Amino acid sequence: MKILTLLSFLAAYSLVNSNRIANQAAQFFSSGHTNNWAVLVCTSRFWFNYRHVANTLSVYRSVKRLGIPDSHIVLMLADDMACNHRNPKPATVFSHKNMELNVYGDDVEVDYRGYEVTVENFLRVLTGRLPPSTPRSKRLLSDDRSNILIYLTGHGGNGFLKFQDSEEISNVELADAFEQMWQKRRYNELLFIIDTCQGASMYERFYSPNLMALASSQVGEDSLSHQPDLAIGVHLMDRYTFYLLEFLEDIHPASKANMNDLFKVCPKSQCVSTPGHRTDLFLRDPGSVLITDFFGSVRKVEITMETINLTDSIREVEQSPANGELEKESYSYVDQLPVSEIIHQKPKQRDWHPPDGFILGLWTLILLVFFQTYGIKHLKHIF
Repeated sequence: MKILTLLSFLAAYSLVNSNRIANQAAQFFSSGHTNNWAVLVCTSRFWFNYRHVANTLSVYRSVKRLGIPDSHIVLMLADDMACNHRNPKPATVFSHKNMELNVYGDDVEVDYRGYEVTVENFLRVLTGRLPPSTPRSKRLLSDDRSNILIYLTGHGGNGFLKFQDSEEISNVELADAFEQMWQKRRYNELLFIIDTCQGASMYERFYSPNLMALASSQVGEDSLSHQPDLAIGVHLMDRYTFYLLEFLEDIHPASKANMNDLFKVCPKSQCVSTPGHRTDLFLRDPGSVLITDFFGSVRKVEITMETINLTDSIREVEQSPANGELEKESYSYVDQLPVSEIIHQKPKQRDWHPPDGFILGLWTLILLVFFQTYGIKHLKHIF
């Protein structure tokens, strides 16, 4: 009797385990895509829009960390904050006031910069209507099996987003561009994210299938900045993107987090504005759509029947010392940079700078004390 009970338990466990594996496999292949692309756009110029460049570079860093290569990312930056003469730390862009993580880095590949970032070029990238001389690095070479992430940040209003403070793209133009992409079989699924004032107005006119959209604010609301830095006199990021990136830092290529988790990012208590999303055009249930379906990259898988232990040393290199004996040097895996811990660190004292106007205020106080003590006739002794 005990043997029969044990066998029944083993059979039930095997059935549950096989169903779990089958469900995981079904979820893995449910999206139907074979490759991932990202189009990341900062539309703002001038130093006081530093945060928009930091927004875009931070998202760029996150999608690269999750596996999307530079060859599948189109990065458009309307201004070069790293080389701006007002930047107290040249060749760097920081997204947090602790100044620990330089999101500009050494491996940033900007495809469109400065005055190349226009409404026309953006629409041409999406629709594929580029001159034959355009290099591959500036093209969106997607197909009907591509999942595409499109991220926009800048200044906007009800139904438009400004480019370079000189032109605008409307929600109708954007909706028509996505429809052209669908008709030309340039995407399988598309995730649109925008961080701007009245951002929800930009996805109101969408009508193409398999499209999901998120915005940092509703119509009539402002999208607010975050992380003020007194040393450079500007804000380092926008609120919505800051909390979006904080969420993405906990995501890894094997994460099971889905789009419903992403919708909860930055509630009104944190963003002050009210983030919005639209899913009625999307064919799948957002709860079954993994975050890595858009922010990660599909990996090629090689099936093997051999057991590989990745916790031990992965390679041994033999070196020949002077005494003739062979020595072995081991190389092992190391932990990833703990960026999620860096985000919550407090600024170091060495990074502190006097606030704007501090020196001027100090001189004013000295002069007032001098006038009170000696009068204006002794002013010449100071100079």
